[in-house]
Amino acid sequence: MMVGARPAPGHPGLEPRWTSSAKAGVGCALELSSRVSFTLSHGIVNEVYYPRIDEACTRDIGLIVTGPDGYFSEEKRDTDSIAQQIEPGVPAYALMNKSIDGRYEIEKRVIADPARDVLLQQVTFSTLMGSRSDYRLFVLVAPHLVNAGAHNSGWVESIKGWQMLFAAGRGTTLAVAASRPFRATSVGFVGISDGYQILKRHGWLAEVYDFAEDGNVALCAELEFEMERSVLIALGFGRTAQEAAHHARSSIKDGYAKAEQAFVASWREWQRGLRPLRSADPSDFNDPYRVSAGILRLHEAKAFPGGIIASLSIPWGASKGDDDLGGYHLAWPRDLVQSATGLLAIGAMAQVRRVLGYLEATQESDGHWPQNMWLDGAPYWSGQQLDETGFPILLVDLALRHSAIGEEDLERFWPMIRHAARYILQNGPVTGEDRWEEDGGYSVFTLAVEIAALVVAADLAGRLGYEADAAYLLETADLWNASIERWTFAEGTELAMQVGVRGYYVRIGPAGTDLVPDPLKGTITIRNRPSEGADMASTAIVSPDALALVRFGLRAADDTRIRDTICVIDRLLKVDLPQGPVWRRYNEDGYGEHEDGSPFDGTGIGRPWPLLTGERAHYEIAAGRLDEARRLTATLEACAGQGGLIPEQVWDADDIPEKELFRGRPSGSARPLVWAHAEHVKLLRSLQDGAVFDTPPQVVRRYQVEKKASDLAVWRLNNMATTLEVGRRLRIEVLASGRVRWSSDGWNTAQEVHLRPTDFHIFVADLNTEALPVGAVIAFTFFWTAHDSWVGQNFTLSVSAAMPSGER
Repeated sequence: MMVGARPAPGHPGLEPRWTSSAKAGVGCALELSSRVSFTLSHGIVNEVYYPRIDEACTRDIGLIVTGPDGYFSEEKRDTDSIAQQIEPGVPAYALMNKSIDGRYEIEKRVIADPARDVLLQQVTFSTLMGSRSDYRLFVLVAPHLVNAGAHNSGWVESIKGWQMLFAAGRGTTLAVAASRPFRATSVGFVGISDGYQILKRHGWLAEVYDFAEDGNVALCAELEFEMERSVLIALGFGRTAQEAAHHARSSIKDGYAKAEQAFVASWREWQRGLRPLRSADPSDFNDPYRVSAGILRLHEAKAFPGGIIASLSIPWGASKGDDDLGGYHLAWPRDLVQSATGLLAIGAMAQVRRVLGYLEATQESDGHWPQNMWLDGAPYWSGQQLDETGFPILLVDLALRHSAIGEEDLERFWPMIRHAARYILQNGPVTGEDRWEEDGGYSVFTLAVEIAALVVAADLAGRLGYEADAAYLLETADLWNASIERWTFAEGTELAMQVGVRGYYVRIGPAGTDLVPDPLKGTITIRNRPSEGADMASTAIVSPDALALVRFGLRAADDTRIRDTICVIDRLLKVDLPQGPVWRRYNEDGYGEHEDGSPFDGTGIGRPWPLLTGERAHYEIAAGRLDEARRLTATLEACAGQGGLIPEQVWDADDIPEKELFRGRPSGSARPLVWAHAEHVKLLRSLQDGAVFDTPPQVVRRYQVEKKASDLAVWRLNNMATTLEVGRRLRIEVLASGRVRWSSDGWNTAQEVHLRPTDFHIFVADLNTEALPVGAVIAFTFFWTAHDSWVGQNFTLSVSAAMPSGER
């Protein structure tokens, strides 16, 4: 630092916090030369991401207005804000912020410079009461370099005659500059010596500090402005102060108009190549289709082509600190494939191909994908969710059917498909966690994805000539499909009687144990509820997840079991809001705000999810009720907040204005949720086609047309069945070579069967048990070739009566 520089007091500042997840806009330039993405909320810029969209570098950047007699007005709290795209489908924004007291208004235009790593804000300040000389205007910047507010350093420095504000942390530097020289500058520690505190005390930068090191810092500068003339604020990034300053200065010299023109031109060109799923309305600057398409595109990483994050937001961010590094700016394979399917629906073929390449590069050696991951593929959480391993298989098939890839690409992607299928075969059907990332067991949604993926993989294997692989994949899929009801369909329960139905699919059937072998007689633990009372009977919890059986082709929309389940779902989970019906994830869900509106903190009350309205609309399309699907589409679109961004959840209780919670409007969860926007565009495509866009026809044909059944039952070390339905052949599946010795008469006689290898690293032995009577007991043990020894333990199953055919 320069000699005589004034250090800011109050190290290290308050504990860092992120900001509101209620985004009104998100944007980026399409050019690879610009690695900046930005978010908007409450009339100001929030998180700015650089150089990757999983690396947030700011908390927020806003303006403060001061005036006579202690007047102090903070833009994000003291104005009414309107945000809209400057052109439909172009994520550059015009903001109009009018002070609640009627004394001033601020107009902004916000873009990322397509030519370099700079965020640009063109700001016009106008007085509505008093004169220009009555007011001072300041910019306040809260760095969070990188993904953290702690251990940042800020300082004031002049580079090539331009005085700028700088911050650095974790190898990245930002620079703040303006098109007119700053009138004054200061840096400080948040909550003690930062510009906000100084302005609150004095109305001007009466206390000036030149640097603040290794803490939670904020940067502040007084802007020079003229009435109804704009000032351009540039936020430049680089590895060093010199680099960041160069980018900021260059953008200012080029001017805002040139940057906006290039920004808009690129987005127009991309939008022109999309499928016209809805007639464009030039007057609707937040056209829902164009907004959703743009959301899918701008959440793709430039440094990692095909990597799409879940959201440029942090749910309930204002209550989160540095311990929540990832927020939702991570790649979830499930959300990634949903986004890619949405891109395929709108005709963005190049992006779909990039996603497939990204999935290839991030697949783990054993065939699965991490629960979620940084864009370089490094795992963030460590859960096992088998739907996330099945979805990439379905994406390859869908891309092939819609010509995003050709037959010549199938050979390239087959190793990825085979490894994913192997992982499902070795670890399924029980998943470690369901799609809501909470409970393991026989998840009806995960089962639908797993089985569909195996059928599709078999089809692709057959096309490549791998007939033995195809046969084994289909045998397993048929067996699991035939077992869905045994694992997840509850009958004769108190809930069924209350609703007046025979039965219903549960959310999850826990994996059987020696004490409770039947999944429908076990309990599950609701992970986001207080520990007391969190354990509930599996038959007490239902979810719209059951609609996946129709979505992925395993069951018909008019199947009585599906219709009965919908009756239960609607009784327990449907919420009628001003815009129409929206559904919760499952009853007793705790992922949402508390009753008083306070943020989710590990427990809460689950709120309705708009994307589930989209999933229900897809069910209505499958059922042939297109008018109802259109009505639900309108409901989904009406759930969007400012800027047309669809949230993860909407508030379903009475209004709490002081917490910005209004019935039917977005809650404090993630906004936008890219998955929800993907569901929206897929829904528009399905309505245009008159059929569900992403239903695999191979699955429909096998289980609804050909009605394939299975005469198998499987025993595995990770899924040790205790009963065998009479008339079935018992298949033993293990992960090591050897042989099986078995008996059905108390070891008076015994037979041995060698475990035969498959191409999926599974060893199989089929026991001829079809003729055994009800009540017979099968005992068996293993000899492991690698250890040249017997396992030293017997395993048993009893033969049970057959289920009625209608219950399978």
